[in-house]
Amino acid sequence: MCGLAGEVRFDGASADVAALARMTGCLVHRGPDGDGIWARGPVALGHRRLSIIDLSPAGAQPMVDNTAGITVVFNGCIYNYRELRAELQAAGHRFFSTSDTEVVEKAYAQWGTRFVEHLLGMFAIALVEHESGRLVLARDRLGIKPLYVDTRADRVRFASTVQALLAGGGVDTSIDREALAQYLTFHSVVPAPRTILAGVRKLPPATVRVVERDGRSTDTTYWEPEFTRSQEFAGWSARDWEQGLLEKLRVAVERRMVADVPVGVLLSGGLDSSLVVALLDAAGQRDLATFSIGFDSAGGESGDEYEYSSLVAKEFGTDHHRIHVDSSRLLPGIDAAVDAMSEPMVSHDCVAFLLLSQEVSKSVKVVQSGQGADEVLGGYSWYPPLAGVPRADAVEAYAQVFFDRRYAGLADVLAPEWLPGSDTPGNFITEVFGRPGAETSLDAALRNDTTVMLVDDPVKRVDNMTMAHGLEARVPFLDHELVEFAGRIPPELKLADGGKGVLKRAARGLVPDAVIDRTKGYFPVPAIRQLEGPYLQRVRDALTDPAAKRRGLFRPEVVDRLLADPNVDRTPLGSNVLWQLALLEMWLQHHDVG
Repeated sequence: MCGLAGEVRFDGASADVAALARMTGCLVHRGPDGDGIWARGPVALGHRRLSIIDLSPAGAQPMVDNTAGITVVFNGCIYNYRELRAELQAAGHRFFSTSDTEVVEKAYAQWGTRFVEHLLGMFAIALVEHESGRLVLARDRLGIKPLYVDTRADRVRFASTVQALLAGGGVDTSIDREALAQYLTFHSVVPAPRTILAGVRKLPPATVRVVERDGRSTDTTYWEPEFTRSQEFAGWSARDWEQGLLEKLRVAVERRMVADVPVGVLLSGGLDSSLVVALLDAAGQRDLATFSIGFDSAGGESGDEYEYSSLVAKEFGTDHHRIHVDSSRLLPGIDAAVDAMSEPMVSHDCVAFLLLSQEVSKSVKVVQSGQGADEVLGGYSWYPPLAGVPRADAVEAYAQVFFDRRYAGLADVLAPEWLPGSDTPGNFITEVFGRPGAETSLDAALRNDTTVMLVDDPVKRVDNMTMAHGLEARVPFLDHELVEFAGRIPPELKLADGGKGVLKRAARGLVPDAVIDRTKGYFPVPAIRQLEGPYLQRVRDALTDPAAKRRGLFRPEVVDRLLADPNVDRTPLGSNVLWQLALLEMWLQHHDVG
């Protein structure tokens, strides 16, 4: 796991190495173990390294292969790099390191742009062909690793974070009105390729972009999971699906232990992370480091789930760390989390992940986490209402249970001059749901949430907050082979037992029943969920700041009403509306954009 940046010019000028140095300097938190810049005429690549595989200088980046005529920078991990290395050696390639970065480089030399089809892992890749000047950008299938792009007529820049692009300068930082509408509809999610900033785009997941020397570019989508039933599994019983899912997860968990440093687990006490621990124990892992976080209770809401995480830790004999965060750290934690966000993210989980990562990174560099299971396997409350809905009515049914507000409702919040010209969120969902490959309305929702909403909410949240402290998070429930299998599972098996039924039943006998049968929990940060005292004042400061008033995003009377009664107005899924508006303003002000 690392941070990358680069620039390619199309006008014959040399790349701006000083700008690249500023961009790379912004990524030190993602890669505290080393840095490098490579420049050659119109091209420059930069890198910050978090050493996890091949800790020697031979694994440093940018990595140059003069024989193949390729230079690469890479963020992520290729879990099958050893197997690919053996295959590439048999094909005649010679290696000078034991790193997965060199495997990426040699894989491109062997297979061209189809190299990504051979990679099992999470990755954002930028590589340059020396002779042609061609730039190739690639992102993993589920978008676990970020890659932001700023394209102009004379050059393209790219980086692991928006902050790095801003440091390079010259970015159009005006607000994209269509993205603003998506932010206020999809719980702060802005689907690729947009971001909230008009001048910054993100490479979509499962995409390879080839940029020619003159600036022409082509995108290829190399992976699309099917959420349909298959003849391959005709006649399977519920038990067959449970055992098949468990085997996929077992493989995914074991893959993610590949490292030359210890790997721990973020153990919330929920089913997903507990099952990860159980499978690692079954695979023979001993003295596994596990970590859970807790906060002070507030507003009658408990601030920890130690009861369940401690139960699991005891059951499997892990080296368990209970990290209690004093309330005095929460308020500065809000601004630290906003600073770490490449895009504004409304979930209060951000603060929890940031503070947890700060402590965990003192012990390990790599952790596994249970993110993604609810989207992939139907664990959320908005899925049951979609069961049995005719496919033709899927978009409307999904909008009713998932959208924060409809297109007409945007006018209840936004000032008239900030309203979008069309129903961008609704049109987006209509287009996505209309694509082939999703059999039922629930299949369409699960596909959308797995390949879109998951990417730009929990996955982005975990990446931004863990990497703010140089901690690599690996997510076995987003192993693409597991996701492919899950897409074939009959929806009724996912909805069973209150959601994620197929996973709950597969876990019986492996995870304590108390964990399986408990009420679904979330990362608890009650002081932020219930806005009072200094937390409410921080929100007030953001929404009444002179910059906010100059921008005028929101209707003043709405802001005044929300500030007067801050904990009443909530979205259909329970998010605090005041926090949603304030978080956006905090982000814009913090990064001096918009």
